[in-house]
Amino acid sequence: MQPMVLVTGGSGFLALHLIRQLLTAGYPVRATLRSLDKVAAVRQALTAQATLNMAQLSFVTADLTQDTGWLAAMTGVTTVMSVAAPVFVNGETVAHEVEQAAADGTLRILKAADQAGVKRVVMTGNLGAVGFSRLDHQGPVTEADWTSPVQPGLSLYERSKLIAEQRAWAYVQQPQVTVQLTVINAGAMLGPALGTHVSGSFGLLSRLLAGQVTPNYQVNVVDVRDVARLHVLAMQVPAAANQRFLAVTDDALTAKQAIALIQQQRPALASRLPKRLLPTWLVRGLAPFSQPVKEVWLMMRLNHQVSNQHAREVLEWQPMSDRNQAVLAAVDSLSQNQQN
Repeated sequence: MQPMVLVTGGSGFLALHLIRQLLTAGYPVRATLRSLDKVAAVRQALTAQATLNMAQLSFVTADLTQDTGWLAAMTGVTTVMSVAAPVFVNGETVAHEVEQAAADGTLRILKAADQAGVKRVVMTGNLGAVGFSRLDHQGPVTEADWTSPVQPGLSLYERSKLIAEQRAWAYVQQPQVTVQLTVINAGAMLGPALGTHVSGSFGLLSRLLAGQVTPNYQVNVVDVRDVARLHVLAMQVPAAANQRFLAVTDDALTAKQAIALIQQQRPALASRLPKRLLPTWLVRGLAPFSQPVKEVWLMMRLNHQVSNQHAREVLEWQPMSDRNQAVLAAVDSLSQNQQN
């Protein structure tokens, strides 16, 4: 039998795909949930996909904001997939509190893993921690790049993920720490949803499908199934220890391209799409006066030539879905969820 794998936040968008791939590969999976009330929904979502080896899936209660339960959750576990992030529901939350909560949750996982004798933690990072200070277009963005914490236009979510990853690397580099760390820095995760949970990146498409006028932003996307597979490979390949890997498709996507794709491939939805795009000059002019617009303006200026070569070479990974397939699968999930 394969060794036990712990997946945090088992009801999440990426976590469901990851659990499904691990079970299919024969790994027993223990998933953490903040409440066991979600067990039935997780099992139902996986069963609906004819997931194999469901008897090897178990659940345990653990919360990233609390120490309770984490050491017990990791007993007998070889690899921890640190997928979940603290959920922030208070709209008045102060920035430093969000960053501190993200860092504390990450360190809570790593400390418990090290204490429990876990071999490796594979952490879901964010492309925002890597390339969001690359405003030059001289060569591709790679794992060697780091976003500046004080980058103007950096969103609170991206900054919190950046701070959490920096703290994680600082922790595992201590001489007494034995647990290995691998970080998967994913672009905008799209693709199919197995349950009702979707990634924040779906907002890019839901706003288009609501007819909201948008600038011609550009993003690096990736299919959630490819991100899950990259997590599994990062667990299996010894050379992945203490490395970062960028999870993106080969080409970036603009809003104009997304609109054209939906019009062509999902014509029934065409009438819902915006008829025009906000001019770039307007976005530039409004950016100094609005944090959301400033974040969009940063996205429009970034170097979107992001390389996935490191994952290809070290892990022999390549994205199975291109940007168009990832977008259309996400659009189909949004449509399906609206019908249910």
